[in-house]
Formats: sequence, structure tokens, C-alpha cells
Amino acid sequence: MKVINLGADNTAINTFMAQLRDVNYQQNRALFRHNLTRIGRAMAYELSRTLRYSVKTIQTPLGTKDTPTYDDRIVVGTVLRAGLAFHEGFLDVFEGADSAFVAAYREEGSKDDLKIHLEYIASPRLDGATFLMVDPMLATGGSIELAYKAFLTTGGRPDHVHVCVAIAAEEGIAHLQRVFPTDDVTLWCAAVDPALDERAYIVPGLGDAGDLSFGAKL
Repeated sequence: MKVINLGADNTAINTFMAQLRDVNYQQNRALFRHNLTRIGRAMAYELSRTLRYSVKTIQTPLGTKDTPTYDDRIVVGTVLRAGLAFHEGFLDVFEGADSAFVAAYREEGSKDDLKIHLEYIASPRLDGATFLMVDPMLATGGSIELAYKAFLTTGGRPDHVHVCVAIAAEEGIAHLQRVFPTDDVTLWCAAVDPALDERAYIVPGLGDAGDLSFGAKL
């Protein structure tokens, strides 16, 4: 699995990430969601450089123009609910993409005894697709692994998988490298953080992306 850390370069993504993490900015729920969308949009633009392109002849009002456009059939999949605003940023760039959704949650508890549950899935077939698994937080990697396996049950296997996250913990990266040892998987992240706490929350992280986007859950 190839790992691309966009936060290693000085770009506007780092400003969006700084606002996501800042406890004062986090009081504005709309701004928090907007920054997730902006990070998704910027990441999708960088990812678009890796797609397959061919030249098409475009008819304009005054003539024709040969222009390279991508040929990939893109599916954007996300884990409800935290991934919704992030997902929207990718659809802004890949407006013709299909979407896939899975509802997953983990029971609160210690990092050594996490239980992840799946309750709902809606997805097109993935055979031959370029599949973007987008989720703001990569902590242990368990929920992304489980969600991906759930998406595969709908039929087919994608040509290439891009796992796209805002923050990745080093432990989660190591887990996905074991799950996806081949070169047809790429992990994109806007920041890499060093640790997980005893509850498997990313440190320094930003807190709970779902709660900050949509409100506390019971």
C-alpha cells in the first residue's frame, strides 16, 4: 500500500486542518463540516492526477478542442455518519461518481477490546471501478477494514482502491498496510498523528468528527 501524506507539504490543506483541530473553531459546527468538505475537495484534486486519461474531441460554439479527461468509473464510499461532509468534497470534484454507504459504529471501551458493528449498506457493484473509501479518521483501521469487506459483498472487486482520510494514526496506517499489502491500494491523508489513547482516539487528533459535525449521539 502506498501512503501519501498531503500534510507534509505547505498548502491550504494545513490551514483547513488547523481549523478542524482548534477547539475554538470547533464551536462552529457549519465551519467544521465546511472544512471537511474543503479537505475532501483538495484531496480529490490531488488524487485525480493518478487516474487514467484519454483525449476526447469537445465541440465548442466556435470549433473543436481535443482535451484529456479521465476514464475511470469512480465510486465514492463512506461510513455513516462522520464521513458525510468529507464525502461531499469528493463528489464536488467527481460529480458523475456513484456513491456507496455503510453504517458502522464501535462500542465505547478500551482500545484492546473494541467491537465494531455494521448495520446498513447501500452500494453499486465495484467490479472494475476506482473505489474511494473516504472517512475523516483512521484510528485503529478496524472500521475501514470491516467497511471495505462489507462493500465487497455487493459484487465485484475494484481495479484500484484509494483510502482517503483527514487524520491517520500511525497505528492505523500499519494495520492497513497489513490488510492491503499490494500496490493497487493507496492511502491519502491530510495529517499523520503519532498515537492512540486508551479509548482508541487519535492523539492529538481533533475529537469525534461525527459529533462535531452533527451533534452528540446518545
